[in-house]
Amino acid sequence: MLIENRTFDEERALYGSHGVIARSCNFDGPADGESAFKESSDIEADRCFFNLRYPFWHDNGLKISNSEMTDKCRAALWYSQGIEITNTKMHGIKALRECSDVTVRDCDIISPEFGWSVNKIRMENSTAQSEYFMMRSRKLTFKNVVFRGKYSFQYIENGVFDNCTFDTKDAFWHGKNVVIRNSTVKGEYLAWYSEGLTFENCRIIGTQPFCYCKNLRLINCELIDADLCFEKSDVQAQITTPVVSIKNPRSGKIFVPAVGQIIRDDEESEGEIILDKASLGQDALKDQEPRQVCA
Repeated sequence: MLIENRTFDEERALYGSHGVIARSCNFDGPADGESAFKESSDIEADRCFFNLRYPFWHDNGLKISNSEMTDKCRAALWYSQGIEITNTKMHGIKALRECSDVTVRDCDIISPEFGWSVNKIRMENSTAQSEYFMMRSRKLTFKNVVFRGKYSFQYIENGVFDNCTFDTKDAFWHGKNVVIRNSTVKGEYLAWYSEGLTFENCRIIGTQPFCYCKNLRLINCELIDADLCFEKSDVQAQITTPVVSIKNPRSGKIFVPAVGQIIRDDEESEGEIILDKASLGQDALKDQEPRQVCA
């Protein structure tokens, strides 16, 4: 069923719909109704304007394209699965939560607390601003994503990030089984308490990265303005830039061209710090290829 050039503002305007194409429709108006497509399936929304709360809850099979969700469109997609969103503005708080099998492509996201507890999400060629972005989500695949905001990717599991730029803080805390490649990550206190993280060909900027980590690997990475690195961490690292300071790595080997200060005031700190050319570090780590952890 095609619905075109209509305006809906009533409560649950299209509740329980199946097989609907909404084209050039507005979900806005004085009635201020919520949950336009609640409990629906096989819905397509193209060139639509969403200015009301909770439009897509408990849905199965959604395609949203060339559309806009304003800052009044709160909690737009919750408890839904089989979602494809392209060329769309998602500007309402908590826009995506507890959903599965999600693709986001060519989108502009401004949404605090975006993406909590999502299972299997692919995001490509998009920009995002958020706080607590993607918290507790699993099976993430990101490519060409530019992100800005604090407390990102906390408690995530099984992720692959390629060619991304993150300006963040306290990112990847408690993350498990994550690979970040060919990316720039700027921010304080990166990846504390994480397990099984690999950074390959990355530029990493900021104070006190990689503390209390388990099974951490850095391959051919730059560390800029990095001090008090690797405290109480199990790490294998090949770093291509001088580091301000390294503090009490618990175990492993760190190859680095120069260190301003090495701090050893913990008797359990047994990690080796090897001052040598970056090429020697690359040879030492060549048999430790990053794992494929996400389909």
